[in-house]
Amino acid sequence: MTTTFDPQVYKSTTRQQWQDAAEAWHRWGPTIEAWLGQATTRMLDAAKITTGSRVLDVAAGAGGQSIAAARRVGPTGHVLATDIAPAILHYAMAAASAAGVHNIAVQEADGECLQVPDEGFDAVISRVGLIYFPDQQAALACMRNALRPGGRVSAVVYSTADRNGFFSVPIGIIRRRAALPPPMPGQPGPFSLGSPEVAQETLARAGFRDVTIETIPSPVRLASAAECARFERESFGALHQMLSGLPAAEREEAWAEIASALSEFDGSRGFTGPCEMLVISGSR
Repeated sequence: MTTTFDPQVYKSTTRQQWQDAAEAWHRWGPTIEAWLGQATTRMLDAAKITTGSRVLDVAAGAGGQSIAAARRVGPTGHVLATDIAPAILHYAMAAASAAGVHNIAVQEADGECLQVPDEGFDAVISRVGLIYFPDQQAALACMRNALRPGGRVSAVVYSTADRNGFFSVPIGIIRRRAALPPPMPGQPGPFSLGSPEVAQETLARAGFRDVTIETIPSPVRLASAAECARFERESFGALHQMLSGLPAAEREEAWAEIASALSEFDGSRGFTGPCEMLVISGSR
């Protein structure tokens, strides 16, 4: 069966996913920061963020990387965190306030149509967000327009599915159970920029130069496979959307199978889920 991809429906669904998952993503924040901390540091380095920098965060989510950037730029710098889902930005501001970070502002925005000043930023960052835009070139054009000449964009994305078992195993089970076809080339998805060659070409086509790609091992460490399944069930909205066409009982069966399948990554020191990130960066 062939289904037509509708980017507007996809974006509307994505917004609702993150409205619904906002509280859980915030609640799992310490796990997320432990998992993505190294990749986040390398993203900020690659974006050349330093004291006084003006930073735009696109698809900021609950703001862990926004807070890290704000700490780096200090009181003379500024971070604008944008996201399509206002509920998750509420948690970003609450987390910043709790952390004593006051140089962050938030703005509800579609990353493919940002309403920000041209050349208003020294750096643009996006952590696990760019991969989910239906029109990545439109998003990158907005990012490029927001940068001053010589400014840097840097994004964290998943590498290929075979290097990310913690996520690709559940996706495979859900696709099979829900009879979903794999995404077509050019459609959004977690592994849409996983090939370094594709990532390089995507940034270059958007007009970025001095493109760099760095591979960051990012294993997901939790107490058990059951805890990882709970983490993904509570906070990975895309998985819920993929399962939405199944009756409740079959959704429960899918999650039970996911937990069982993930147990292959359990060991004497707990769960270590394979994950590899790329930090892709370029200059305006």
